[in-house]
Amino acid sequence: MDDGRDPAPGRPRVRGIDHVGVTVPDIEAATAFFVRALDAEVLYDTLLRTDGPKSGPATERRLGVPPGSAERAVRMLALPHGPGLELFEFDAPEQRPAALPCDFGWQHLAVYVDDLDRAVARVEEAGGRALSDPGPLPGPEAGPRNRMVYTHTPWGSTLELITYPDPQPYEHHTPRRRWRP
Repeated sequence: MDDGRDPAPGRPRVRGIDHVGVTVPDIEAATAFFVRALDAEVLYDTLLRTDGPKSGPATERRLGVPPGSAERAVRMLALPHGPGLELFEFDAPEQRPAALPCDFGWQHLAVYVDDLDRAVARVEEAGGRALSDPGPLPGPEAGPRNRMVYTHTPWGSTLELITYPDPQPYEHHTPRRRWRP
């Protein structure tokens, strides 16, 4: 919620999330998943496979990756509403599987949807899987139709699908609201 006020002098004005970076094992397969599951569109390729790979000390420093890592391809996707998704495909000597919610760091991407059941079906049709049946949002997020479910992408990253069309209890305690599309 932007109240129109400028931040304190010397502090930058934060406008919101521009994009989320996601490392994927195959940029073409990941693009197909996000297009089918979330109606993403390809905006542009920052690094084509035919132009890569990009590696060496400058790349390692810029991205904070281990020596020997190489960017194979980078692509920016646009979601219908909200931030972009920047897909990275790497070759790396120490590549690990997708992070789990219990691991340190950014651990999942949450996407607001109008029809949760249809969104789950689309994720599954695109090759992902729901980790459980959709359930109610708890406590300060509760509401008769407020629900969510965690899913996994085909490569194991956690993707949350969430909807909260009804007022939430936290709204009675603060004038500040979470972002809602």
